[in-house]
Amino acid sequence: MEFYSFYSFYNLTQKRAVNYGNTIIEQTRQKIDSVFNDIKVSTNIAVDNKWVQEFTIADDDYKRGFEIGTYVIDLIEYMRFFNSYLNGIVITDNQGRRISSLATANGDITYSNQYIHFIDSYKNESETVGKRQFTNLLKDEKTGNEYFFYIAPIIEAIGGVQFSKQTGYLSVMVNMEKIQDLVENTELTPNSALYILNSRNEVIASNHTKFHSNLFKEILSIDSQSLTNGVKTKINGEEVIVQAKGLRQADEWRIVSMIPVHELTTDMNAIKNISIIAGIGIIVSMMILGYFFLNNLTRPVIGLVSDMKKIGNRDRGFRVKVRSTNEVGVLAYEINNMIDTMEEMTSNIVNTQARLYEAELSKKQAEFSALQSQINPHFLYNTLNCISSIGLEYGSKEIAQITSSMSKIFRYSIEKSELVLISEEMQCIKAYLNIISIRYENKFSLEVKVDDKLLGMKTPKMILQPIVENSVYHGLESMDAGGQLCVSGHMDENGELCFQVVDTGKGIGPDELERIKTNLHMEYSERVKNSLEGRNIGLSNINNRIKLLFGEDYGVEIESELGVGTTVTVKIPFIGSS
Repeated sequence: MEFYSFYSFYNLTQKRAVNYGNTIIEQTRQKIDSVFNDIKVSTNIAVDNKWVQEFTIADDDYKRGFEIGTYVIDLIEYMRFFNSYLNGIVITDNQGRRISSLATANGDITYSNQYIHFIDSYKNESETVGKRQFTNLLKDEKTGNEYFFYIAPIIEAIGGVQFSKQTGYLSVMVNMEKIQDLVENTELTPNSALYILNSRNEVIASNHTKFHSNLFKEILSIDSQSLTNGVKTKINGEEVIVQAKGLRQADEWRIVSMIPVHELTTDMNAIKNISIIAGIGIIVSMMILGYFFLNNLTRPVIGLVSDMKKIGNRDRGFRVKVRSTNEVGVLAYEINNMIDTMEEMTSNIVNTQARLYEAELSKKQAEFSALQSQINPHFLYNTLNCISSIGLEYGSKEIAQITSSMSKIFRYSIEKSELVLISEEMQCIKAYLNIISIRYENKFSLEVKVDDKLLGMKTPKMILQPIVENSVYHGLESMDAGGQLCVSGHMDENGELCFQVVDTGKGIGPDELERIKTNLHMEYSERVKNSLEGRNIGLSNINNRIKLLFGEDYGVEIESELGVGTTVTVKIPFIGSS
């Protein structure tokens, strides 16, 4: 706050200095504009005077010298006498003839080569014909003094042969000492400077005469709007505020002020010292208060946070230390009570969840056993009928083959492990297809296509044999010949296992297909109820087993069309052999 206050006061001082400098510049500008306006008015009266115009066009030297010249001399002497800012007046016609009224001390400039060269340029340049202007600084070679003039063309307006043409010009030498007096005693700060600059940035007058030369071009190249509002910059390593305003009566002339920044803040040293002392006092006081604050509040809070981190890391049995009797101590006590209550509630929840988990696990095991027990009797019943039929018909070696295959299937079905290798499941399917081939005398083609890389993975036991059995007895059995049955397995793009049993049998009607799909997608509780009651021992049974083992994202899907065939898809997750 101390720094901000000092900074704000510092800026405010500079702004006030800028406003004050702007006021001084404006006052000086008004004075100079008034002087230049008087010069312009006097000059305009002279160039419009009948005798002055006749003087520039008269051919009779006697008349010019003794008649017209007398009136012209009186006029320009009168102008110089009543306007102290005029040091001399010279009237020159196009032939170079002149008449003048000059101060003796500085009239030689009108005869110097520099002045004559400037006048010749003024007469000959088309841009200056008919234009009234203030000249640049012109230097007297003899005395070394500098001067400037106001030049106005003389346009003939009395109706002669040169009517409306330029017949000469009038040069008014401005009294620079008087202009200097306008700014000599103007002072913003002890080392501030005020300059009057012409269009070439030459110093016409200043309260620092040593700077009468081209003035800091890099500063005056700054945007004029910025200079009007004040610009802070460096000159000779010193920070200054520069302001500038243009003169109204002289094109591209301006007044420039330069104020050293350090002089603006000299009177602030006492305030600055007091601010520093006050700031140090405040800092010491805050340190003392901070020390007591740290001991009484911050350290107990830090300790509380540290203890809470240990509790967050599940350090069982740990409690927050009560380090004080204030609000932090009360908070620590309440936290300990809350932890005790939470541990008691957690223990009760864990015990309850354990009991519920055990009950649910027992229930699912019972459901799973009930589902599995429905498969083997059904399969054995159909197989034994097959063996009986063949035995009655042939009484040959086929009975031995069927019995062998049946023995493999039965031995596989009574394995204790629920998850088996896919290669074992495929051996069971092939044994069953061997039985079917003998039973139906190769009436339809049977094929097993499973990727070799899947054979080492695991699958639930006996999930494909019931599906193959359905395809044979409900799809292909009623066909005369030419039917096909294919069992395939692959891994899909999500890394999950998909088995497909595809037959080209008679297919399933739309109503029956919709009923089967409804059973496959019914709610869990309804599926279990139907299975336990023995209502579904085929696809629904397999679907329920898979969902019980792996979740609702897996199971059985079926698609069929009358006269085309049926496709059953079984989806299970990837299960490695380890």
